[in-house]
Amino acid sequence: MSDRHIRRSGEDYCSAFLSLLPQGPAWPRTPGSTLERACCGLSLYWGEVDRRAADLLEQESDPRRTLELLPDWERNWGLPEECYEEPQTIADRQIALKNKITMLGAQSRQYFIGLAASIGYTITISEYAPFMVGVSNVGDTRPLPLDPDPMVGEYRWYIGGPEMRFYWTVHVGAARLSWFRAASGQTGVDPHLRIGLADDLECLLNKYKPAHTKIVFNYSGLQNGGPMQGTP
Repeated sequence: MSDRHIRRSGEDYCSAFLSLLPQGPAWPRTPGSTLERACCGLSLYWGEVDRRAADLLEQESDPRRTLELLPDWERNWGLPEECYEEPQTIADRQIALKNKITMLGAQSRQYFIGLAASIGYTITISEYAPFMVGVSNVGDTRPLPLDPDPMVGEYRWYIGGPEMRFYWTVHVGAARLSWFRAASGQTGVDPHLRIGLADDLECLLNKYKPAHTKIVFNYSGLQNGGPMQGTP
């Protein structure tokens, strides 16, 4: 459960204000008196300040939910990424902010699969290794270690130069769909559905990949009618 700030209304501040006034007939606290109405009128402002402070503490301090301070969060964390050329929805910006704050970095396949999933893409990864006499078997192109799914990303032996070990293929299995959300979308600005291009995926993976490697992106799964990700 999220933390809740203790909210006090203008009436609460009015009651506290009146209790601090001096005692005596010159300071009437009866409801409707000029003094009571003046004090409550001034206290309503502090009730609004309290409400705004509670909003900042409860929502704007959480990067997953921030709206008003989202530009400030992004400026402090170096966002938006140069990979995003198209305008992003508020939900996309919140996800990017959360990912940037929590990112630890890694070089495993699962790390890059998760990185792609965080921006709405489903991918698999294949790695390669050159054929090595005394290590590889002639005619054996099975994944190593053995896996029933050859697209799971395990490496294979290939005839070729030793530099092929520095290449890896990203198989993009589905297009990215961004549906309009009432809580985070902007009516009149964000469309009901946006089909994302893969430029952001390529840029992001190339930015965080090991510097000595090169990625080959494979979109044949999309051309063959791969499943579309996302639900309205």
